[in-house]
Amino acid sequence: MLLTKVALITGTRRGLGKACAYKFAQNGYDVVINDFKEYEAECKQIKFDIEKKYSVKVLVLCGNVSVEVDVLNMLEKFKTQYSNLNVLVNNAAIVEDMDVSKRSTELFEKTIRNNITGTYLMCKYFGKLMYSSSDISKIVNIASTNGIDCNFPTSIDYDASKAAIINLTKNFAIEYAPKILVNSVSPGWINTEMNQDLEKDLILEESSKIYLKRFAEPEEIASLVYYLSSEENTYINGENIVIDGGY
Repeated sequence: MLLTKVALITGTRRGLGKACAYKFAQNGYDVVINDFKEYEAECKQIKFDIEKKYSVKVLVLCGNVSVEVDVLNMLEKFKTQYSNLNVLVNNAAIVEDMDVSKRSTELFEKTIRNNITGTYLMCKYFGKLMYSSSDISKIVNIASTNGIDCNFPTSIDYDASKAAIINLTKNFAIEYAPKILVNSVSPGWINTEMNQDLEKDLILEESSKIYLKRFAEPEEIASLVYYLSSEENTYINGENIVIDGGY
């Protein structure tokens, strides 16, 4: 008997996370979606829409991925519904741009904890479940070109967190070899709700630097995430894949 394919995506309320949820559903995966508890109603609406469009099931696991007890509670709830997890996409992240002089230590630490610790805890606990499976599983961590060579002091904590996620990816690829392929994806600018609030002059300036002269659509990044997570990927492991349209 074939087990249902299951993909868990964190930070699924909007943007890239939401696009990934739909991409996996389109390809026959049951989808587990996650965001902060205050967005549970929005997550349930996504669940309703996906289940209406595709012949798959959606499980909502709301909680803060950077809080260990929340992750453990989500894991226990997950195990009441599924015995296997094929794909984990760590997408949840926060960012709040401002001058370094105005950024509080508390906000800096909040961003670091959410983006780095959240990825670590999900890889640690859900990865352990995936490792126990007889199938080869996949983890994809969402990093950013901000963690490589596209730096902005106004997002200094976010940039540092994304650099750390690339390093976490390589370490977990070693930790879980050969049973889990762990990779990261580093997008450049994406046309998401978060970036639509940017100043128009900045959008035009940054678009002009991109070879394709535009921001990526979330679905374009989701397609790469899906490929790395799919059965087509049998040998890409411990890598960080940049997808920025040329920059």
